[in-house]
Amino acid sequence: MNGYGEAELQLAAEAGIRAPSMHNSQPWQFRLHDGAIEVLADPSRQLAVADWSGWAARLACGAATYNARLVLAVHGRPAEVRLRPDAAQPSLIARLAPGRERPPSYAEQDLYAAIPRRHSNRQPFWPDPVPAEARVRLIEAATSESAWLDLLVGMTALTGFAEIAGSADRVLRRDGRYQAELIGWTHAGQAPDGVPVTAGAPLAEPQDLLPQRTFGDRRRAPGRDYEPEPLIGILGVPGDWAADQITAGQALQKVLLTATDAGLSVSMISQPIEVPAARDQLRRSLGRTGYPQLALRIGYGTPSTATPRRSVTDVLLPRTSEESDS
Repeated sequence: MNGYGEAELQLAAEAGIRAPSMHNSQPWQFRLHDGAIEVLADPSRQLAVADWSGWAARLACGAATYNARLVLAVHGRPAEVRLRPDAAQPSLIARLAPGRERPPSYAEQDLYAAIPRRHSNRQPFWPDPVPAEARVRLIEAATSESAWLDLLVGMTALTGFAEIAGSADRVLRRDGRYQAELIGWTHAGQAPDGVPVTAGAPLAEPQDLLPQRTFGDRRRAPGRDYEPEPLIGILGVPGDWAADQITAGQALQKVLLTATDAGLSVSMISQPIEVPAARDQLRRSLGRTGYPQLALRIGYGTPSTATPRRSVTDVLLPRTSEESDS
């Protein structure tokens, strides 16, 4: 079977750059290698303070990998994926080699159509509950990618999570370097990365249950408080090695696209994962032996501002081959 070419690489990159990343840092690159498409982490875009371990970059690159897989499948050339295929290249996240050609499924087409419509919504949601059918779809999306999604039920569980998230947020806010990095990725202009102030959450108020990162100084409209009982999902995987985090990123993106297809809005809460003690407390509160990788706030929201993306040409690396490596 013929390998992928420049046309497929372009498609994969165009889809991949629509994935989420912490502070919209976009820490990914794409290249061809002997007929396979490779997804790589870009060390120059890893957040030095908030993501000192590379966890968030691997999560983001996993999400980009899922988008690339999806677009290749929809165009009739699904990929066989190997995660971290070369121990000598720690930045190499995934290698997508051509699999058996087949027509795309209806589900793949629906999720593919959701890629350009998916973006984080940091605004307050409406109080309307998420139906049971949609909740099941989200859980199944995570399970199908070897992850789990625990949806918190009841105010006791929700309040417990809010306390953990709030404590972690306070720890991070006390770190001047963390705050400076956050400000550095916030902008009011036309930058191709980072978070525009128009896409950030409104300023926190005392009645808010959950912490929000401050990407600006906008106040909310009167009467637009955050929902008093938000639906919170905790995404996790059995292990916590680099490959597990990439797997979590793929599952995350499938959950996000499934939510978008269902008409739902999602924002991500990573503070309880960034602080090790809070993460361990969250894991124990869930009764899980696995490792939480991200928390999601899910609901129905008004349209919000999408964050920008760099040009595809900025993330493409030159083609490589076994001959050039030798």
